[in-house]
Amino acid sequence: MILSRVHPSPLETFELDAPTTRDRLLELYRPATSPSLRLNLVASISGSAAGSDGTSETLTSRVDRHILGVIRELSDVVLVGASSVRAEGYQVPRRSRLAVLTGTGDLSGHRLEPLDGHESPRVMVLAPPHAHARVLDTLPDAELLEVPVEGEAVRMDAVVATLRAAGLASIVCEGGPGLASQLVRAGLVDELCLTTSPQIGGTSLPLLTGEASPLDATLTQLLLDESGFLYARWATGARSASA
Repeated sequence: MILSRVHPSPLETFELDAPTTRDRLLELYRPATSPSLRLNLVASISGSAAGSDGTSETLTSRVDRHILGVIRELSDVVLVGASSVRAEGYQVPRRSRLAVLTGTGDLSGHRLEPLDGHESPRVMVLAPPHAHARVLDTLPDAELLEVPVEGEAVRMDAVVATLRAAGLASIVCEGGPGLASQLVRAGLVDELCLTTSPQIGGTSLPLLTGEASPLDATLTQLLLDESGFLYARWATGARSASA
């Protein structure tokens, strides 16, 4: 599979399976700043975050999964919402931690997949104190981190501060749309890594949910593959202004 970097110029092409490609992708996806918070999301051309099966699995590709692994390797922690873990399942990353955010502690049917050779996944769970007992009912080996709430909502700035206090400076959030949207509305996102799948239609699940103030973004990188998938890096907010 040939992958082409079309922005910024000059044009660069490389074979996905070539021995030097992973190192080059690590260079191309290295965060511009530290600490940093990225969103890494996939959507169809028509803007849905889910394909025909109701998950992102039918939107992804081998190249997308390869880039996903690169972005995870460059991150200290992968942050996901509990609803995504219940719906899609997650394999614990090899080179970074997995942190699951829940306001209720409901991780039933979590479908977390351990790494090969491990009996159970080692996962951090961020939850308010009242939800800890429920978390441990379904994930007894979880490492619990306490986050405060305002009313019924978990504070996004507190989530980020808690992870960074644990020494996890580079954060990548893989969704779902609700969690990603809250981070955007809170002004905490430095970069969006967005894969656009060459599909139209499918399940109607917006990439971002709810209303938010317009946020300017700057395209810092664009790759494409032979199948028509696009892989973009967008700097947001203050990062965009200084790009």
